[in-house]
Amino acid sequence: MRPAKLLRVAKWEVTKNAGGVDRKTIVVMVLAILAMGSVAAVAASGSGPGLNADIYRVGVEESNPYYDVASEDPSFRVQEPDQEAFERRDQDLTFYGSNRLTRPQTEKQAAALEALRSSTEAYNDRTMTRADNQTAAFPVSVTLVYQEQNGTSALDTRTNGDDGTSGDGSGNEGSSSGDNGTDGGTTAGSEGTATDDGSGGDGGAGGDGSDGSGDAAAGGGGANLGGIGAQLTGDVDSRTPGDISPPFPFESLVLAFLYIVPMNFVIQAYGSSMLSERLNRRGELLLVTPASRGDIIGGKTLPYFLGAMGVATAITALLRFSGIAPSGSLVAVAAVLPIAMLFLAATFCGAMFARSFKELTFVTVTITVTLTSYAFVPAIFTDVTPIALISPLTLVVMDLTGRSITLGEFAFSTLPPLFTALVLFGLGAGLYREEDMFTQRSIPLKVLDALAGQIKSRKSALKMSAILIPFVIVAELGAIAFLFVLDSVSLNVFGTNQSLGIVLVLGVVALVEELGKSLHLYAGYAHARYERTLRSALGLGALSGLGFFIAEKGLLIVRLSDLESLPIGDAAVQGATPPAGVPLWAVALLFLFAPLALHAVTAAISSLGASRGRWAYVAGVGVAVVVHFAYNLTVVSSLA
Repeated sequence: MRPAKLLRVAKWEVTKNAGGVDRKTIVVMVLAILAMGSVAAVAASGSGPGLNADIYRVGVEESNPYYDVASEDPSFRVQEPDQEAFERRDQDLTFYGSNRLTRPQTEKQAAALEALRSSTEAYNDRTMTRADNQTAAFPVSVTLVYQEQNGTSALDTRTNGDDGTSGDGSGNEGSSSGDNGTDGGTTAGSEGTATDDGSGGDGGAGGDGSDGSGDAAAGGGGANLGGIGAQLTGDVDSRTPGDISPPFPFESLVLAFLYIVPMNFVIQAYGSSMLSERLNRRGELLLVTPASRGDIIGGKTLPYFLGAMGVATAITALLRFSGIAPSGSLVAVAAVLPIAMLFLAATFCGAMFARSFKELTFVTVTITVTLTSYAFVPAIFTDVTPIALISPLTLVVMDLTGRSITLGEFAFSTLPPLFTALVLFGLGAGLYREEDMFTQRSIPLKVLDALAGQIKSRKSALKMSAILIPFVIVAELGAIAFLFVLDSVSLNVFGTNQSLGIVLVLGVVALVEELGKSLHLYAGYAHARYERTLRSALGLGALSGLGFFIAEKGLLIVRLSDLESLPIGDAAVQGATPPAGVPLWAVALLFLFAPLALHAVTAAISSLGASRGRWAYVAGVGVAVVVHFAYNLTVVSSLA
């Protein structure tokens, strides 16, 4: 690519085309962004009307002690007590006498009664919180500090009485003391310590982590997010024992929302711009210019890439200088780069495949859902660092919350989506020529055209398997993130107990890898690039398996995140990462020769089917997947 021509194309894209976005469209986009920002702000603050507002009607007089309970809860609509209205079910709860309540008769009335009990408990807690003597109001005060240890979340529980002492946070055993703190015995099973002291003083003295043991390790401690309570972010939780609930990654969700949503607006404009070049042969003028395909594609992509990065930079700067995330830096912006590249590359391929704006809409929606899930879901698992690091958004959250990021973690999160984006741009660029741009072929046929455009000789079978390995890595990491929650579910397989998550991941790995090794072979046969003979099919399968085996060692990148410390991660990369302590001969047999033979044999099966036609290819891939899955399951079971 030549910079002068690339910049000229970029200037033309901004001034003349800009994806067909006119002023009215820009106004609508700005209003939509402002509306979403307002909704996010309301959601974060917890104010505003809720889904449960006024769903229960309660008949209660002002003199009744439950009047304040119902009136302060927005889910209740307070009315004058009316027994006839209750019989007609116009009231869900009706008080009569001093504080007597009519017995519920329907499921809704029973639900209203349960909601009233919860509201009463919350009202009592609020009342006691305003008491002068907090230790008398809350004899037991528990402070939770969530700390990361060896890729998992350890729970440090400390409770303070009037003497100001706190637990050691060992996470294994705790001690429980009586009122005078002298006769407490040791009990196991509860993390940290609990002290019950009703003699006065400040029972919540340790809630801010001022003893120095909790503030440094608390995840997300560097971000304020507009004053959202720690009960949402899971940093430090200091409340009554009955009011403690597991931490919710609210922080990660809000930050991911802020960075991902603008990408969708960018790719809509970008996809429209690229597709408009293919309609009415409009792009033919650019094709006949001295600019190369790289200059044209790079020039038309550059404004949208800079726009996406500019939005990410502005969001980071706003969070930093507003005090919400004072530790935000260029690391967060750099972590967004592979996500922006992946969105743009996938949209570029979609625009090259689609035949109309209607079809492009379907493609862009699919891209948005898929890539948003890939970037969003892993970031939810903030307490399981190896899983969370699958998404580059985790790096954004870590940087904004003041947590350190190692070079290995940064490489593990960013390199797979970045390489995948480059491969997508390469495949799409193969179609950016006159004979492909202006033809009306279905999306599956266009995919085969893109793959076949990279095939030059029989050796291309080896090259294409290696080129497509980033897709395989991203798909497998995404499967690990989605199926991680099933890791604790047991399943009986061939008489042995296996995790359901591991079994499903092994199935996904087998399917994805067999498609990565064989789809380009089918494209080569469909475009008559290969001979349809038995010898040719077996040879191409062996070459494809060899190329995949060599490139598969790229899965060693999981060692940078310690993903193999999790059972489901270790099972997914079993063929690429031999465990420590295995003898050299076993490594050579199980992790070199056996995987090489597996990939060669299964690729040959798929290649043989592809040489016979479409349905034979589907059957061949099915057989290859079964063989691959059986091999993976055998290896995992034997090593377990």
